Amino acid sequence: QVQLLESGGGLVQAGGSLRLSCAASGGAFFFSNYAMGWFRQAPGKEREFVGTIYWSGGITYYADSVKGRFTISRDNAKKTVYLQMNSLKPEDTAVYYCARHKAPYTLGKAEGDFSSWGQGTQVTVSS
Repeated sequence: QVQLLESGGGLVQAGGSLRLSCAASGGAFFFSNYAMGWFRQAPGKEREFVGTIYWSGGITYYADSVKGRFTISRDNAKKTVYLQMNSLKPEDTAVYYCARHKAPYTLGKAEGDFSSWGQGTQVTVSS
């Protein structure tokens, strides 16, 4: 059973930065073979795609709302994926989730493309 554990959330002022981490453990899978994604869910809203990173780490895709401000990276040796968030806005306030794609060497942006999820970490941006 794959386990994903997010950390790094907190309260930050608008314009500030945070870096989220997501550490994978458990299960008999090769972390480096799977694309990883970040999603977020604001109060009263549906969970939405933030970004995803290829299994090799060489290619990333982002939602338009975060493009240019957020950066996803990964360290396959540490089985960890990161979300660097800069120039944060109050509308970035949400619970942030990391997720592992359901199949190796496959990319996707929909929730249904991912099969393993972390418990989420709260990010609150004050104005």
